Amino acid sequence: MNLKNHLSQNRALTLLVLLGLGWSTTAIGASVTLTGTIRDFCAPSIGSTCTHLSDFEGAVPGVVTGMVGSTLTAGLPTAAGSIVAGASTAANFAKWYVDSPGFNLSTPTSLTLTEGPPGTFTYSSGAFFPIDGLLYGNQGNPHNYHFTMHLEGLLSFSDPTLGADKLFTFTGDDDLWIFVDGKLVIDLGGVHGAASASFTEEDLKTLGLTAGTPYDLDIFFAERHTVASTFAITTTLDIAAPPGLPEPGTLLLAFPALAALLSRRRGAS
Repeated sequence: MNLKNHLSQNRALTLLVLLGLGWSTTAIGASVTLTGTIRDFCAPSIGSTCTHLSDFEGAVPGVVTGMVGSTLTAGLPTAAGSIVAGASTAANFAKWYVDSPGFNLSTPTSLTLTEGPPGTFTYSSGAFFPIDGLLYGNQGNPHNYHFTMHLEGLLSFSDPTLGADKLFTFTGDDDLWIFVDGKLVIDLGGVHGAASASFTEEDLKTLGLTAGTPYDLDIFFAERHTVASTFAITTTLDIAAPPGLPEPGTLLLAFPALAALLSRRRGAS
């Protein structure tokens, strides 16, 4: 076997082991880090730096459900029919979660949930301003208020009883949509004060998902108006970093099995 093929197969084996064992992170790890992208948008009247979209620092319609479709398209939410006045327009919304030159600037980001009590992972901020002073800057405000964020991870669930034992809860402002396996499970669109929504493993089962299977987790957030920004997650569902970014505890657990697999592979070369 040549070196290129050998390394390629070793990487594939590594990923398979990490995916297979990653769901133990909730039992042995102290944190889970989701990764993604933040995009900064223009505040009104900041000159020629960028073009302002009317739905950032615009109307405050409160919680607006039904802004997006029930499934992702090419990994992204799309406007669902006619957007409610004051929430957004389909043309504007199409720029929220993609790089749109002249309208936004982007940067990688991450968010770490910590464990405590055991099996419960939490992130909570009552002043969620992760790009203060970055990208377009604060634009004359105390904070950089106008941004969107897309976070990715993996989600699984156990099913110990017929009841709803596992929970995922979000509280925050403004827009928030969560998709599991590309299916909408939390719908909190609109510019609004801190609002809450949740789903359980029973809700996931109604969408056709099965216990013990890792599914893509996509979180889409928007902060569109001064002056507050809240972002809080609590989950007892099994949550993990995206593939390729395992938690340290997972690496420790996976190493013996990975070493055995690679050893057998070398013996067969």
